[in-house]
Parts: sequence; structure tokens; C-alpha cells
Amino acid sequence: MGRRIYTSKARHLLHGGDYNPDQWLDVPDVLQDDLRLMRLAHTNTYSIGIFAWSALEPIENQFTFEWLDQIIDEIHANGGQVILATPSGARPAWLSQTYPEVLRVDERRVKQLHGGRHNHCLTSPVYRRKTEQINRLLAERYGTHPALLMWHVSNEYGGECHCPLCQEAFRNWLKVKYETLEALNASWWSAFWSHTFDDWSQIESPSPIGESMVHGLNLDWKRFVTDQTISFFEQESVPLRELTPALPITTNFMADTEDLIPFQALDYSQFAKHVDVVSWDAYPAWHNDWETTANLAMKVGFINDLFRSLKQQPFLLMESTPSAVNWHPVNKAKRPGMHLLSSMQMIAHGSDSVLYFQWRKSRGSSEKFHGAVVDHDRSEHNRVFREVAQVGRTLEQLDAVVGTTRPAEVAIVYDWENNWALNDAQGFANGTKDYPQTLQEHYRFFYEQDIPVDVITKEQPFDAYKLLIVPMLYLVSATTLERLQRFVEQGGTLVTTYMTGLVDEHDLTYAGWPDELKTLFGLTPLETDTLYPNDRNGVAFDGKHYELQDYATIMEVAEAEIVGSYTDDFYRHTPAVTKNQYKQGEAWYIGGRLESAFQHDLYTMITDRLTIKALFDTSHTAEVSVQVRRGQDVYYGFIMNFSEVEQSIKLFEPLLESLTQTEISGQLTLKPYEVKIVERTNTNNK
Repeated sequence: MGRRIYTSKARHLLHGGDYNPDQWLDVPDVLQDDLRLMRLAHTNTYSIGIFAWSALEPIENQFTFEWLDQIIDEIHANGGQVILATPSGARPAWLSQTYPEVLRVDERRVKQLHGGRHNHCLTSPVYRRKTEQINRLLAERYGTHPALLMWHVSNEYGGECHCPLCQEAFRNWLKVKYETLEALNASWWSAFWSHTFDDWSQIESPSPIGESMVHGLNLDWKRFVTDQTISFFEQESVPLRELTPALPITTNFMADTEDLIPFQALDYSQFAKHVDVVSWDAYPAWHNDWETTANLAMKVGFINDLFRSLKQQPFLLMESTPSAVNWHPVNKAKRPGMHLLSSMQMIAHGSDSVLYFQWRKSRGSSEKFHGAVVDHDRSEHNRVFREVAQVGRTLEQLDAVVGTTRPAEVAIVYDWENNWALNDAQGFANGTKDYPQTLQEHYRFFYEQDIPVDVITKEQPFDAYKLLIVPMLYLVSATTLERLQRFVEQGGTLVTTYMTGLVDEHDLTYAGWPDELKTLFGLTPLETDTLYPNDRNGVAFDGKHYELQDYATIMEVAEAEIVGSYTDDFYRHTPAVTKNQYKQGEAWYIGGRLESAFQHDLYTMITDRLTIKALFDTSHTAEVSVQVRRGQDVYYGFIMNFSEVEQSIKLFEPLLESLTQTEISGQLTLKPYEVKIVERTNTNNK
């Protein structure tokens, strides 16, 4: 326990980001000044070549690597290191013109023009051949360069293609999965609306001008898009793994930034199996006008804990902004202090880097006003540059944190397929399903109580945890049912909610609630009441009343103990919350969507019984977060004030302030957006 897991050969925190020297090749004094500014910014790592295909191969099969040779050599001489990207995220115009088959076709079967990013067919043999060719040349030329730290394959994979090549690939994928049309028709329930297929060629991807109501088809198409994206990534990686087997490979994952929930277009639980290091691009809308800073920080924590848990190792923050972005509805600058605080939050939750998009602002096109370390004034004296340098100086003092992990006795299961199927379900209410947001609400208690949480997938091991939380697990396979049952049998505590266990992996409804769940929870859900936004109900639990909205499950209880009841409507005084002793463990069922106070009181009760505690003994408001990473002999804590006012924290044990090596104890006051980095000896070494 407490072992370090390194994401690369670096033994220090990475600081820097996307560098696009190919945009400045005709201004050599800018490139020279970059080297000076890199030292002043205390940056050490630069992602290069992400959109440089036109500069590397301006004409087909005529390569110009000399400029890249010089840049990498100069960065190395300057004390820096490089994350080298493959350029497939945006291709040169000659490629689209010469090979029009690489252009994507949208869901309405309209072929796209050249332009944008990721506007290419992932199935196209031509595009796969051309990307593998240039990737091989990059690996041959730079694979042994001492500055090269890792490979960054493409950039922010996403989108889908519906061209004839992709249609045929989809049909072949289905043939492998189902083997026969009879099995496919049964799994898709295709007798509905007389949609039975009698020839594989009849199957098309979902389209607004064709089929979109066969939910099994919709679900399998999304799975195919993930698999086809992974297939493209793997083919890109072939020469990299062949020629540089010791270098790790990553590609940058994303979150949907408006709600700050996991990116929905690809199933990262599957994609993560194919990367050596998980990295992601984080762009929270700090200082927005619809939520508190603390609430947004909680959502960031959830996403961080998801990406860290995908491989149970530190991740990399591949992109962030030192100030504003250029694509939020309102692009507000980070307030003084927020950049250091938000950067330290990433480190606290398991990142071994703070990297930016971008190093230097472009002069033209859509990202010319996107935040950067170096602004158009090219100065090291503006506020943003100074705050980046402050982050760099802080990271330089935290080498001991690199490779450390976050221990967790609590896990929340997040499932991309479940969200796809639930969103497709034409029932309940379209605007209030909110599966990812509901998980974040269950996460909130643990985040505010400083209790570490792993946000895991349904395929990952459950047995390491005392408490497993699976809200709204609408889609659940027989395999998952068996694993949940075994977890409780062996002494685990399981919590689930309304809308769990309604369909199988094909999105076909069960013939009643599965027997495994009936036995596990000691009850049978009878119906789900969907409330209008202004409707309210209530639940009486442990002597208190809690407000309920959106959903309520009416249930018949067999063996379970009724611990909460509805207070209103035709099902008042009927069971709303239950717990059931099953063999060595315990299973809780929450019938309705309840306010945060309920989750707080329920999980206080459960964590007290299971002796699940924060790793540092403190007392503070919900605006303060204390997150901890564990080394072999030391716990590293990050005490963070996510509010616009001073906050007081009570320390019930002495701690060592890492940056000053002074002991602190008792009452601690944090200024707005202030962060303190502390440590204490891990006496238990566990």
C-alpha cells in the first residue's frame, strides 16, 4: 500500500502545455523569446505537433521535419521535455482533395466539406494508411530523443461518420456480435413497427431521415462508434508501440463543460483500457452566475475522481486555461488566486500535471482570444503570466507528490451505456433524468466530508470497498447483477435508487424486477411516479422530513426493513427507503429523488457504522475542501477555500505546511481562493 505509480519517466510534476511553433515559423524572434519565457514561467513540458500536419507534410509525401527538429532540440537544451502528438486531429487540405473518401458523412447522409477538426472517417483505409505513415516517420525520427516524454495520439476524439464504409463496418461489427439475424432481431425487439431485418444489408445507422426508434440499434451504434474510434486509435499507435515500446501513450479525454459531466459521445470505460495514461481537458466555468464556486468545485472533483479511477493511477491534466476560454457563452477571466487554487485541486485529486491550452495565443482564427500563458503583448509582466509562474514555482516544490495515489473505501459506479439507454428511454421525463448529475449529488456528501471516493465502472473490482453506490442503474446485465449480489454477500454495503434494474444490456425490459435484485433488496418496485417540475412529495426518515421531487417508486416490501415512508399523494405512508440484511452485507434502496440533506443524513449514518472517515481530522464549512494523496510514509493534504470570503478551519491534529516546513495546528484561516498544502506522517502505512 502507498506505492507510487508513475505516468512517465518524469519524477516531477509536469507544467506547460500545448505549444504551436508551426504557427510562428516565419517569426523566428518569437520562437526564440518563447525559450526565455518558458524559463520565467517555470514550465517544463510542451505538447507539440497536435495540429501540425500541414507543416510536417505540406505536399503529399514531401516531409519538412527540420523545423520540428530545431524546436525539440532547443526545448531540450532549455531544460524542457516534450509530449509529441500525432497530427491526425486535423488533416491538410491536399488530403481531403486527393482522397475525398476521408470526409465524414453526417447522420442525414450529407458528405461534409473539408474543414474543422475530426471531420474525417475513422473507417477510411486511406486515412488510416496516411496517419500510420506519418506516425511511423515521427517515431523513427524522434523515438530516441532524450526530450521525448510520451506520445499524445490525435486530439479529443469525438463525432461519428455514416458513410458507406462505416455502414459496412457497422454491419460486420453486428455480425461478430450476434452471428445471426435471428439473434439480432430478438435482441432489438425488431418486430416492433414491423422492423424485422431479413438481410444484413438492410441495416443502417440511426438517422433522423430513417430509423431512430429501435433502441437496441441506437445503443449498438454508440457502442460501435466507441469501438471504431478505439480501433483507429490502436492503428495510429502501432508504429509508436513497435518503435518506442517504453514510451507511454495517451489521448486527451473530455468532459461536457456546460454541466461538467462526463463526455457522452464515447464510452471512456472501454477507451481507458487502451491508453497507458488517462489524460483529460478541464475547462470549468469558474465564477459563473448559476452556481456557487464550491458547487462547481465538487463537480470538478467528481470528474477528476472518475478519470483517476479508470486506471487506478494518477492521471494527467492535459489541457486547462490559465484564465478565460473563448467558447463558453460568457468567457469570464479567472479571478486572482483562482488559477493556483484550481490547479492545486487537480493535483489533490490525482493529477501529476498542470498543462494548458495554450502556451501562446494565436493571432488569427477561432482561438485567437482563448487564454494562454503568453498573451498578444508577449509580456511576462501581466497578471496571467505571473500567476502561471506562481503555479510553476509551487509545483517545483511538490516533487514528493508525484506518483502517489488516493485511498478510497467508497465507490460510485458510473456507466456510459446506462446513460445512453436511459436518455433514449421514452418514459419518465425528458428534462429530469439527469443520471450523471444524480451521481454527483450522491458524491457531494463524501466530497464535503473529505472522504475519498473512487468513481468506477461496472467492470472494475468491487471487493476493495466497504460502500458501493449505484444510483439509477437502469441498464444492468446478468453479469453485473451477479457481481452486485456477491459484493453484498461478502459483507459490502450497497446503495441503489429508483429506476434501477429496468432493462438488460440490449435495452430490453426485464419481465418484472430481476429475481437477484428482489432477493438482494428484499422488495419489489411496482411503479415509478414521475412528477412535474412543480410537484413535490416528501419522505419521513429517521425522525425528519425531506423534500422529494421528480421521481418516486411505489414498492412492495418483503424482507426489507422500512426506514422511510412517503408523506403525500396516494402512496403516502408506504415504503420510500429500505434496508435489507443480505448474508454478510446490507442493501439500501432509495425510492425517490430527495434533497441533499437526505443524502447527508443517510451517508452519515452509513459511514459512521462502517467507520469510514476523512484522512485528516478537521472541521470546516462546505466551501472548504480537504483532499489527500497517500505516499509510502506521508499523507499530502490540500486544504482549499472555494469561496469568495475568508473561511476558518479547525485542525484537530498538527500538520506540517509543505511549502514552508512549519507546523500548524488549531484554528486556520484561509483567504478567498487560498490553498494550503500540508502533510503528516502515515503511521499506519496503509
